Amino acid sequence: MPSFIADHPMLCAVALILIDIAVWRLISPNLANWKLAARLVIFAVFSAVLFNDGMNPMQAAPYADDTTLHLAATALQIGWWLFAARTLTVLLGAVMMQRVGHTGRLLQDLLGAVIFLIAIIAAMAYVLDLPVKGVLATSGAVAIIVGLALQSTLSDVFSGIVLNTTKPYQIDDWISIDGTEGRVTDIDWRATRLQTSQGSLAVIPNSLAAKAKIINFSRPADMFGLAVSLQVSPHARPQTVIEALERAMQGCRPLLAQPAPSVAFKASTGSGVEYEISGFVPAMGLKRETRNQLYDLAYRHLQAAGVGLLSATEGSTPPAVSGARALLERSSIFSTLRQEEKDTFSQNMTLHTYRAGEMILAAGAVSDHLFIIESGVVSVLLIKDGHKFEAGRMGPGEVIGESGILSDQAALADFSAKTYCTLYRIENEYLKPCLDARHDIGEAMKALLDFRRHAAQALTEDAPVVPVKKGFIQWLRNRGL
Repeated sequence: MPSFIADHPMLCAVALILIDIAVWRLISPNLANWKLAARLVIFAVFSAVLFNDGMNPMQAAPYADDTTLHLAATALQIGWWLFAARTLTVLLGAVMMQRVGHTGRLLQDLLGAVIFLIAIIAAMAYVLDLPVKGVLATSGAVAIIVGLALQSTLSDVFSGIVLNTTKPYQIDDWISIDGTEGRVTDIDWRATRLQTSQGSLAVIPNSLAAKAKIINFSRPADMFGLAVSLQVSPHARPQTVIEALERAMQGCRPLLAQPAPSVAFKASTGSGVEYEISGFVPAMGLKRETRNQLYDLAYRHLQAAGVGLLSATEGSTPPAVSGARALLERSSIFSTLRQEEKDTFSQNMTLHTYRAGEMILAAGAVSDHLFIIESGVVSVLLIKDGHKFEAGRMGPGEVIGESGILSDQAALADFSAKTYCTLYRIENEYLKPCLDARHDIGEAMKALLDFRRHAAQALTEDAPVVPVKKGFIQWLRNRGL
């Protein structure tokens, strides 16, 4: 051992402790293995310095004749036990993080507390030469008193241990605890913290979570359930309602095909009948958007089937109108027509039906008529790299063939019936004068055509290729240097 260390062991021991603190603070958390290695080396050198100078932590401190040196040696020997406890705790923590990840942090903290307690008792027994039995008896009585005072807190602690052992949820899981829904951000000694969908923080005591009903939306990880409830008039035929809602499900692309979505009768009262649509989406972030889209589709398909959602107050029965006339009322493009114009317009609309799989309008065809979907789901297919893919689905009230009407251009996509469909057809020879007279309808159709062109272009064009950086550094990387 160097002469300076042999001549000034206590000074070197204190310096090693300060170096350990500095290294632990300065090294980045991303270099955890290097931090652990540095601590192990410093502890080994620290132990060698103490044992070499006769300051054995298993015995009482030397220098009984010199009070100052005796107290300093005693402090360093006690420090050795605490240093050893901390080093062992960090080592166990590194091993546990590799095996069980973040969920083992609570168990790691508990083991650390036990290790430090053992180190303190060992220091009292070996270094201070205190009667450990008496200390343990006294600490046992104190522990009983403290345990009674902290009964609720201890319940949270042990419940946290149970939760970490059974793992009903983990960090980043979306869960619901007694109706409180959110993403798990932390599980500590006392509580589980959730970030709710409103962005607020919910703190659930572990003792409450251990007893509560827990719903984990993240298991299995590739599907997330959702449900939409609707109330309709009790006079509507159930089969008509169910078929309309099934078409709404088929028109909602984010819903997973497996497990298949379903419609179920839920409840019936004197004022209305409740149905529920349930299904799954592949990501938690899609739930809200899909619920909104599914509700809108259900509304449109029910309306196309002649079934309205139940309102708080039932109005007077509307006068009977034809299907074409009712469709114009629901259309976002033609709803601005005056009542007499709608009556005349509906008389020039002819009804066409298509079975599932039939082509309505093929890509490349120039349409001389406009279709308005009355009921059913229409699939939109685009071509990219020689392969067709489904770009979207259309439902009641949407139009097909506007590109041929407005600019004599070919359709950009294949429009085929995904389910049994009914569509009203309007010939160009009648529609053209209407567009010339009503500029608002023409502008609405132009805006729709522009939107569809941009959407089709975005879906079919290749993503831009990121240029490869060239230079000496990149040349070295390419050669693994």
